[in-house]
Amino acid sequence: MTAPSIAASTRPRLWWAVAGAAAGAGGLAWLATHDPNTPGHYPACFLLSTTGYYCPACGGTRATYDLLHGDVAGAFARHPVVPVLYVALGLVVVYYVLRRRFERLPALVVPTWVWPVAGAAVLVFGVLRNLPGMEILSPA
Repeated sequence: MTAPSIAASTRPRLWWAVAGAAAGAGGLAWLATHDPNTPGHYPACFLLSTTGYYCPACGGTRATYDLLHGDVAGAFARHPVVPVLYVALGLVVVYYVLRRRFERLPALVVPTWVWPVAGAAVLVFGVLRNLPGMEILSPA
C-alpha cells in the first residue's frame, strides 16, 4: 500500500503557500538583522516626508522589528495595531492548517461587509493618529 499523495488540484495552492511562507520568513529575517531605527536600511515614509503627517502604516516596520526582538510594549508604542494584526494572522494560519488536517471543520466565511469596514477603519486610524491629543496612536 502506498502513502496517500496530495491531490493534483491542491499542489499549486500548496506551492504558493510554501513560497509565500518562505518569502515572509526571508523578509522577517532581513528585518530582524537590519534595525529600522538606524538610517540607511529603509526608505522614509513618503507621506510623512512630504506632508509631515503619519500614514496609517507609519511605525509598522519598527513595531515588527520590536516584536521580532521580544519587545511587545515597544511594538505597541510604535504601532498599536500591528501586534493585534499578527495575532489575527497567526490564528487564521492555524485555522487553515487545522482545517486542512481535519476536514470536518467548517469553512471560514468572511462576510462581504468586513473589507469595506476594515478599509474605513484604516482611514479613520490614519486621521486619528495625526490629531492633537491622540499621540498614543502616533509612532514613538
